[in-house]
Amino acid sequence: MSPKVPAARRWLKYFVRLTVLAVIVAGSVYGVREFRKNKQAADLPVATARKGEFLVLVRSRGQLMARRSQQISAPIDVPDLQIIWQAPAGSAVRTNDPVIRFDPGRTQQDLKEKQASLAQAQSALDQAVAQSRITEDQDNLDLSTSKYAHERAKLEASKQAIVSRIQGEESEIDLGLAEGKLRVQQAAMTTHKRSAESKLSSLERARDNAKGQVELVEYHLTQMELRSPLDGVINYMPNYSQGWMNAQPFRVGDRAGAGQIIAEIPDLGTLEMECKVEEIDRGRITVGATVLVHVDAFPETTLPAKIDSITPLTEQSFNEWPPTRSFRAYAHLEKPDPRMRPGMNSAADLVERRIPDAIHIPAKALFTIAGKPAVYIKANGKYTPTPVTVVARNPDEVAVDGLPAGTLVTLAEPPQEKKQ
Repeated sequence: MSPKVPAARRWLKYFVRLTVLAVIVAGSVYGVREFRKNKQAADLPVATARKGEFLVLVRSRGQLMARRSQQISAPIDVPDLQIIWQAPAGSAVRTNDPVIRFDPGRTQQDLKEKQASLAQAQSALDQAVAQSRITEDQDNLDLSTSKYAHERAKLEASKQAIVSRIQGEESEIDLGLAEGKLRVQQAAMTTHKRSAESKLSSLERARDNAKGQVELVEYHLTQMELRSPLDGVINYMPNYSQGWMNAQPFRVGDRAGAGQIIAEIPDLGTLEMECKVEEIDRGRITVGATVLVHVDAFPETTLPAKIDSITPLTEQSFNEWPPTRSFRAYAHLEKPDPRMRPGMNSAADLVERRIPDAIHIPAKALFTIAGKPAVYIKANGKYTPTPVTVVARNPDEVAVDGLPAGTLVTLAEPPQEKKQ
C-alpha cells in the first residue's frame, strides 16, 4: 500500500472535523440570533386595540375661577382700623360667620366721650327747662298781680260820680298806670316765652347732635367685626401700604384704610374653568360642548363641564414671552369638588365630536410605512406591518379603520424594520 494513503485519511478527518465545527458554529449563531429576536419580541411594549366611543378632543390649559364672588371692605367712616383677628386664609366660611375683627379700643373711648357730652347736653337742657318753668310761673304771678291792680283801678275809677273831682282824676291816673303795667307785663311775658323757646330749641339741637354722635360711634362699634356675606372660602387681598413691591396679603396687626378691600369670598358653587383656546382650534368648539376638566392638584378626578361662553375676540396674555393671543372659553362645572379652589391650574379636554364603536389605539402605536399609516401586529413572536386608515386623532389616541378589536399592536417600531 502506498504511504500517501494515511496522510489522505488524516486530511479527510481534519476536513470532516472542520465541517462539523463550522456547522456547530453556524447553528449556534443562528440560535443566538433567533433567541435575541424572540427576546426583543418579548421585550417590545404592546397595546390592545379597543372598540368603543372615541372622543375627538381639543386640548387646552387654564385655571379655575368663580363666576360669583363678593368683596369685604373696611368701613368707610371708621378711623384707625387695626386688625386683631382674622379667619385663616383659604378656610371655608358660611354666611354670617365672623371673618375679620378690628381693635375696638379707640372707638370705645370715643363712645365714652360722646356719652359724657350727651349727658352734659341733656343736663343743660333739663336745667333750662326748669328755669323756663320758674320764669313762666313768675311771669304768670306778675301778670295776675297786674290784672288785679288794673281791675282795682277800674273799680276806683268807676266811683267818679260819688267822689270828689280830685279823687276821680287820681283814680283815672291810677287806671292808666295799671293798664301800662299790664301791657308791659304781657310784653315781658311774651319776650320771656320766646327767649326760653329759642334757648330750649338750641339746647335740644345740641342734645340731639350729641345723641347722634353717640349712635354713630355705637354703629362704628358694630363695624368692628366683618362677617361673611355668603358661603365660600376666604381669600385676603394684597396690602399695598408698604408699596407695590412689598405687598403682602392682609394679616393680623395691619391697618386698613376707609373703604379698602381686605378680602374676597368666591362662591364655590359657581366654579368654572377658564380655558385658553388657540386661534387654530376656535372653529372646532361651540357653546354647549362638553368639557372634561382635569385639575392638576387632583389628577385622579375628572369633572364634567359645559361651555357657557366664548370670547368674540382674542385676548393677549403676558404670562409667556413673546406675548400670545388666544380666545377664552368658560366652562361651568356641573358638580364642583369641595376641595377645589379658584386659581388652581387645570387641563381641559373640549369634546369636538363623538365617534361611536370606533377602533382606537395609542398614538405611539401608529407608524408611517412607505408614506402611509400602519401598525405592527404581534403574532407568533413576529411583527407584521398592517396598513390602517386614520379616522380621527387625539394627542394620546388615534381612531383607525382596518384593524380588528383585541389586536395586539406594538408601541415601538421593531429593530429590523428600523434598519430596513
